[in-house]
Amino acid sequence: MIRIAVVLNRPQNDEAMVRAAGITLDRALFPLLVRIERKGPIGVGELADGVGRDYTTVSRQVSKLESLGLTQSEPGAIDRRVRHVTVTAKGKAMTDAIDAARERMGRAIFQDWEEDDVKSLIQLMGRFADGLEGVNQDETE
Repeated sequence: MIRIAVVLNRPQNDEAMVRAAGITLDRALFPLLVRIERKGPIGVGELADGVGRDYTTVSRQVSKLESLGLTQSEPGAIDRRVRHVTVTAKGKAMTDAIDAARERMGRAIFQDWEEDDVKSLIQLMGRFADGLEGVNQDETE
């Protein structure tokens, strides 16, 4: 597990993904853009928690994404002090390119695997992710 975590968390992976997607984006902004697209509208505080960075850093990075035209933010309906961020059409086009690159890279990794092995891995990793989320939920309650 540690070996997988180390490999997945290498900054070079994000750089390779951005290159494979054919886009230009600072690698620190890449995971934020993807998370905003997946979870948006999302508050900056929740976004910071989700990527394990402090609020002020993420707030500055979200401002950068906005200045690039990739995201937009609006005050929350309930608490106007909370900014809720969503991707723009330009940001969505970028995450679509990232998804396509991720798909190509995944296919290359699994090209020599039997189809049943890939299906088993997907099922088992889903169960593993569910278990991790359950453990993390228990710790916050």
